[in-house]
Amino acid sequence: MLIAQLTDLHIKPPGRMAYNRVDTASLLREAVASVLAQHPVPDVVLLTGDLTDAGRPEEYALLRALLAPLGRPVYAIPGNHDDRAAMRAGFADQGYLPQDGEFLHYVVEDHPVRLIGLDSVIPGDAAGALCAARLAWLEGALAAAPARPTIVFVHHPPFATGIAHMDRIGLAGAAPFAALIRRHAQVERVLAGHLHRSIQARWAGTIASTAPSTAHQVTLDLTPEGPASFNLEPPGYQLHLVTPSGGVVSHTVTVGRFPGPYPFRDASGALID
Repeated sequence: MLIAQLTDLHIKPPGRMAYNRVDTASLLREAVASVLAQHPVPDVVLLTGDLTDAGRPEEYALLRALLAPLGRPVYAIPGNHDDRAAMRAGFADQGYLPQDGEFLHYVVEDHPVRLIGLDSVIPGDAAGALCAARLAWLEGALAAAPARPTIVFVHHPPFATGIAHMDRIGLAGAAPFAALIRRHAQVERVLAGHLHRSIQARWAGTIASTAPSTAHQVTLDLTPEGPASFNLEPPGYQLHLVTPSGGVVSHTVTVGRFPGPYPFRDASGALID
């Protein structure tokens, strides 16, 4: 099984750009084309939050149109730029988002690896949280299938990254979240977004990671006084290969057109100088 993780799409209303300079719709269109050009084409797509820039219904409508060519299951969770009610309405026909209750949590049982989407949003706040109620839900979801390899995906990463301005809007409740995950060895990965960069950490007995944005990237500055800024590094996403044993191997894909591929050997089998 091959999973594509796209994150921090920041789709604006038709014809508008994020921060007056990032054409997020065109960039997502290119990312979708890149996903479809993979060999093999991923079986499932996960969207790890900040699907839209302001949570408007017209943004979700454009997002759905841009994702339509994928033609395969797409599972989304909200980020701090999303609106739960508008997201519920925008994805209502997909059947996996709960249509009542406060949080957009769910479990997908249809694939070789179990997928658990977790809602870390605090309405009106850029930071996230996993409160007692959310952690209790997750405890029950994990306890229901302790022998099945599982991927948990959430918008806010549960570890500090060293990018100071992003860590200040990180995840409250990360310590009890870590304690919970340690009790459930079937969790192969915790996948997140929010950071607009590819970052990995050994965490809670498993691996937690963030993926690059399909749009703009957060500037890599590891100084405590680093300013809040972004740049136009190439966009990207990640591919997570689920092995026959249930383990997960992850790859970061850069979206764009690059020279190659070139063979290492010529037609006779000799190495090319």
